[in-house]
Amino acid sequence: MNKIKLNNNYEMPIIGLGTWRSKPEDAYKAVLVALEKGYRHIDTAAVYGNEEMIGKAIFDSQVKREDLFITTKVWNTDQGYENTLKAFSESIKKLGVDYVDLYLIHWFKGYENSLSTYKALEDLYRQGKVKAIGVCNYNVHHLQHLLDNVEIKPMVNQVETHVTLQNHFLHDFCKANNIQLEAYAPLMSRKIDELLTNETLNEIANKYNKTVPQIAIRWLIERGIVVIPKSVTPERIESNFDVFDFTLSKEDMDKIRKINTGRKLFPEMDNIDF
Repeated sequence: MNKIKLNNNYEMPIIGLGTWRSKPEDAYKAVLVALEKGYRHIDTAAVYGNEEMIGKAIFDSQVKREDLFITTKVWNTDQGYENTLKAFSESIKKLGVDYVDLYLIHWFKGYENSLSTYKALEDLYRQGKVKAIGVCNYNVHHLQHLLDNVEIKPMVNQVETHVTLQNHFLHDFCKANNIQLEAYAPLMSRKIDELLTNETLNEIANKYNKTVPQIAIRWLIERGIVVIPKSVTPERIESNFDVFDFTLSKEDMDKIRKINTGRKLFPEMDNIDF
């Protein structure tokens, strides 16, 4: 398993299993399959409603806790210092663990709220209850505000990133500030058919004798971006992980870069109402 070092030197597997919209029973089965196939990084969130079954799958897998990297997130309605501490306690109880490897603020909900929520993450980190902290769905101006006002730099920023939303400017900002970019919806979520039928990606996939999703995942990995493809289908879970036996040429990396349209599939970070 390839890993990257976060800015606190904690290691994070570069690929993990996403579980958004995975029903509890489906998430349980998916996590068991993923761990059997070699995954050691599982991504969930309080709002997904599947933490308890993911925790059960982790326990039933008998994989050692220290070999796993578990991410969860504080939801928007639980933000604020005290609420975040309470939400975290509920999450680790459901997951059946003593700590999580990464705890994230799920969405930006205002500058003041962001700081009070992040202060709770800092305190959890100092207490050793989380090994790394960060945010989701934060753009450059959100990150800069944190950097200007917090004591512990965010280690991760998880955002929608895929071949048609490549986030080069945001990625460059994160790299300059030693914040790891992590891609959710790397296979374009509900628009996956656009990915699967893309002519350029199909040509490249044929060249390497790989699938289009494997090319899309490998392209992100070669940019140094952590990837969390979501699936509940055993064959796809295994296929999404089978991306470490080839590398893309610079020419092919450049061809994929030209697919970028900048179109988001998920809400704009400054304009959410949930």
